[in-house]
Amino acid sequence: MRFGLLAAAAMLALAGCSSQNDPMSVVANQTADSSADWNGFVNHSIQRWFQLDPAFAVYQGKHEYDGKLPDWSAKGLEAKADFLKSTVQQARAFNNLTPEQKFQRDYIISVAAGQLFWLEDADQPHRNPAYYVGTLDPNVYIARNYADKATRMRAIISFFQQVPQAAQNIRANLQMPLPASFIKYGIAAFGGFADYYSNDAKAAFADVKDPALQQQFDQASAAASKAMLGLQQWFQQNQATATQNFALGPERFARMLKSTEMVDVPLDKLQKIGEVDLKRNQQALKAACDQYDPGKTIQECVAKMQADKPKGGPVEAARKQIPMLRKFVEEKQLVSIPGTEEAKVEESPPYNRQNSAYIDPPGPFDKGVPSVYYISPPDPSWSKEKQNAYVPGKDDLLFTTVHEVMPGHFVQFLHSNRDQFVFGRLFVGYGFAEGWAHYAEEMMWDAGLGNGDPEVHIGELTNALLRDCRFLSAIGLHAQGMTQAQSQQLFEQQCYIDPGNAEQQAARGTYDPAYLNYTLGKLMIRRLRDDWTATRGGRKAWGAFHDKFLSYGGPPIPLVRQQMMGEATPRAVF
Repeated sequence: MRFGLLAAAAMLALAGCSSQNDPMSVVANQTADSSADWNGFVNHSIQRWFQLDPAFAVYQGKHEYDGKLPDWSAKGLEAKADFLKSTVQQARAFNNLTPEQKFQRDYIISVAAGQLFWLEDADQPHRNPAYYVGTLDPNVYIARNYADKATRMRAIISFFQQVPQAAQNIRANLQMPLPASFIKYGIAAFGGFADYYSNDAKAAFADVKDPALQQQFDQASAAASKAMLGLQQWFQQNQATATQNFALGPERFARMLKSTEMVDVPLDKLQKIGEVDLKRNQQALKAACDQYDPGKTIQECVAKMQADKPKGGPVEAARKQIPMLRKFVEEKQLVSIPGTEEAKVEESPPYNRQNSAYIDPPGPFDKGVPSVYYISPPDPSWSKEKQNAYVPGKDDLLFTTVHEVMPGHFVQFLHSNRDQFVFGRLFVGYGFAEGWAHYAEEMMWDAGLGNGDPEVHIGELTNALLRDCRFLSAIGLHAQGMTQAQSQQLFEQQCYIDPGNAEQQAARGTYDPAYLNYTLGKLMIRRLRDDWTATRGGRKAWGAFHDKFLSYGGPPIPLVRQQMMGEATPRAVF
């Protein structure tokens, strides 16, 4: 997913510290007397963002940066931190802005401060391999037909030529011992890159009839693959000393929420909010199961739904689901679908199968390039029983397709890529994007998808419960001492997730503490919808609400609420 992250998400440091160290509370010494220079500041800031993170620029469709990687040396990381702090200070220096410009200012500050949290407070470059993985993905050169193959082949050769130095910086930065789940993630990701660089990536350009270019590709990909293999082996060598010290701790976890999503809510209150939503969905699941499979346990009911596999496999089935869902959205007038872009469906590449499904939308500067909805096959090392359980039931898959494509991420990025404020096209936050996509699942059921079929409802509810368990696991793992095994048990017993998925979800929670944003964002959007439509016709105003919500790009949802409700300050309301 493209979040001005991650894709891997790529996030105010130290909310509990003095104002000198807290970018959100900085008041710059110099101020601007008017808004005259505001647009210049915005454009200059974006240009500097691209220079410091050229891989991010490429992902947005700025192909003059093709083949370049960020500087992950100690000096490069320091330069990025200095830039983010300066951006917050300079943005706060502007006075006498128009209301629209004030929103833009707060948007920019939220992005810079959020990225600074991950860089300095969470210290991800030294503690978490996930900080690097998304950037080392060359899929943008392979899957996006933004130029002819020879041009893209030269770009990926340049990319490969920078990978060995990047690998050296990664090894110098990451401080062993790392948590066991991080080690496993690093082994899979860097080992997957080693294989992908020299095999699938090569196959993608095999039809380029240029022997000299092919020779350059072979040399560069071999060196890049060797560098990734070296990282994989380094991680393997450190397995014996791996720890379980993955937790951010309650104070830092609370700072994460405030810094990246503008959510300043006590963790005990957040936990209760999550537990209420979990219970709500469990009760709805029981009611649906009483219709669908009366007299059976919830586990047996969910197993029956999951046993109803999509014909032809999930990739083929998803391709058929997309046009059906589009027709439903259009007939119900749930949200506008701008443009003529399409979403393709493919099996995910081997290096990126930590999650069961995801979408790779093109950046706002890429034109005529389709999104790709990737679905992951089960791990071949698993037992046949576990592999079969991992393949989703057809109605589970239906709501994954709702989430990823229609009207989830795909539609949301169609809107953000057309945002009038260029910053809104580039930086779509984790909570906004995943909150919208997860909200879309329940909204589609409420709008009549499935015509009341309890099996379809069970498919929606199993996805909702998965995200409820992410919400509670994130708080538990990072603020309450929950172990990874206890998290897996939570997914299996409270949210009825199969062992393979539950294992992956528990592991993901250790290195992706923000994955509570699915339910966090969904609940804030649903409350905002109810509050906004209450004076605008209720349910009849859903389409207008959705278009209005998506018009803001992708800032923290409390900032959107402030704009839509005319409130004095941004606030999280559930």
